[in-house]
Amino acid sequence: MLERRSRTRFLRRIGNVAHHIFSWVTFLFLLTPLLIVIPISFSGGSYLSFPPESYSTRWYETYFAQDSWIDATILSLQVGVVATVISVAVGFLFALGITRGLRKWGPALEKVALAPMIVPSIVYSVSMYSLFSRLGLVGNWFGIALAHAILCLPFVVIVLTASLREYNIDQETAAMGLGASRLTAIRRITIPQIRPSLLSAAFLAFITSFDELVVAMFLSGTFGTLPKKMFDNIRLQIDPTIAAVSVMEILMVILVMAVLMRLNRANVGRLS
Repeated sequence: MLERRSRTRFLRRIGNVAHHIFSWVTFLFLLTPLLIVIPISFSGGSYLSFPPESYSTRWYETYFAQDSWIDATILSLQVGVVATVISVAVGFLFALGITRGLRKWGPALEKVALAPMIVPSIVYSVSMYSLFSRLGLVGNWFGIALAHAILCLPFVVIVLTASLREYNIDQETAAMGLGASRLTAIRRITIPQIRPSLLSAAFLAFITSFDELVVAMFLSGTFGTLPKKMFDNIRLQIDPTIAAVSVMEILMVILVMAVLMRLNRANVGRLS
């Protein structure tokens, strides 16, 4: 009996060690491209090369000195924010309908919300181009934001639906029993409780929109978002500016994640 227990403990230790080794190897494998692109972004040469022969900040200066890069970045931020607001608002209503009001039609409603995740990007982009060309939204930044919002919707619905299913609805019912309307109960009770999930959904939506290329290629017209500008730069003129932009995108994602984590901690501390 003792030998069997000791053997089980030994096998568990081996399994834990193997799990940690595999996790670290996977993490380093995913981190390797970042370790390469950062030195390239500080290259002093005129071409992409690793390791760089010299180091300089000239490509960061090139990015900030060219209006085309700045305009593309501002446009991507503008489109990302609007797409995030629309997708989170609509996704929250979808999640409420799936988990609260339309239980009979919940599965069908959930499939409708997740449909943009299944459709290939090129098929979706062609469809949006055909529709938006009739509505006069091709070449309009708001048209890109609407198309991105639909792409972001599945991620928002998945996160918020899972959060609302775990949320104790009795708190909402108690507020309504004390005289609050359903809208007030949702605004004052439900939303503060699921705020971390709302922030996570907003983060996923913003990153999805900010990084989307195919839709922008069909709908942007003469101007372009940052991913389209990066694609054109790779196709027409390859230089380390693309690496500098990539590093700044990585830093932006890290900064947004840090802000969201801080907001989540503050929200947890306030609720506790």
